[in-house]
Amino acid sequence: MHNFQELLVWQKAMAIAEEVYLLSISFPKEEKFGLTSQIRRSAVSVPSNIAEGAGRNTNKEFKHFLGISSGSCNEMFTQLELAHRLKSVHKDKVTPILNNLIEVQKINYSLINKFSK
Repeated sequence: MHNFQELLVWQKAMAIAEEVYLLSISFPKEEKFGLTSQIRRSAVSVPSNIAEGAGRNTNKEFKHFLGISSGSCNEMFTQLELAHRLKSVHKDKVTPILNNLIEVQKINYSLINKFSK
């Protein structure tokens, strides 16, 4: 069992979730039940799965949830890119979040590889 709050990957994922929530406030109202809802769910899913996995009994289980978190990162990346392409948000607002998301992915993959040995 790991203390998820001490994990850098969880801390960074939480910061991204906050950024995405604040960013999505500016999305068009007609996207409230579409892209806004979807992007927020994926943003919350990343740190949530890290936390859930950290609370499991084995590193194998933790690795499984890190994999789910990684999938949610890819989902969020896609949704942020789509928001930009649909002109819901300017690229200069999305780029820093995407860069932070890539960093979370790298840390996540490192942990996955650590538990694969």
